[in-house]
Amino acid sequence: MCGRFALFTPLDRLAKMVGAAAPDDQAKPRYNVAPGTWIAAVRQGAEDEEPIFDEMWWGYRPKWAKGNGNQPINARVETVATNAYFKNAFAKHRCLIPADGWYEWIKNSKPKQPHYICRVDREPLFFAGIFAERDDGSMGCAIVTEPGRGSAAEVHDRMPLILDDDSLRYWLAPDVTDRETIRSLVRHIDAGLVEHWAVSTAVNKPAEGQGEELINPA
Repeated sequence: MCGRFALFTPLDRLAKMVGAAAPDDQAKPRYNVAPGTWIAAVRQGAEDEEPIFDEMWWGYRPKWAKGNGNQPINARVETVATNAYFKNAFAKHRCLIPADGWYEWIKNSKPKQPHYICRVDREPLFFAGIFAERDDGSMGCAIVTEPGRGSAAEVHDRMPLILDDDSLRYWLAPDVTDRETIRSLVRHIDAGLVEHWAVSTAVNKPAEGQGEELINPA
């Protein structure tokens, strides 16, 4: 799964990486982004429009659920294209969720021991996401996850689906809606690009810390 991440790369740099318009406001660095908060995401409205940054609620519940559906923060890549709750978003409303790294916890550790997972070259990551309009007209999103790979699997059996550079435009493309076409065009990054290390248990309580010290080795 992916239940906590960090984003501190300036949005204008991220915008250049995905060919998006630079947002008017630069978000503050966040080192402990938790579900149920507003996060930065990139989406593309039409084929002839450039991608844009949008603020989305991290929790997916389409308005047709009328406030009664679950509000998952993740969607499994194995079923996102066929699950009734997600499949329309997978076909028509895909987004990118930028991050610099994410946190996972070693199972059965007491206290729960978090690890920070990121690229070995410290370049930003782009998680595959889906989104839908919520009851109030805002957008809510979920991060697509896949089985853990490489060193990330040492910490958890799931990880975000992190797209390689060549896949970003295809994931955003609103005219690409066929399941098999999407799968043929989209690739995850090489597992060897990821590493992790133990960090402070202060990560366990997002309200108590947002500073860059959170990603320092414990």
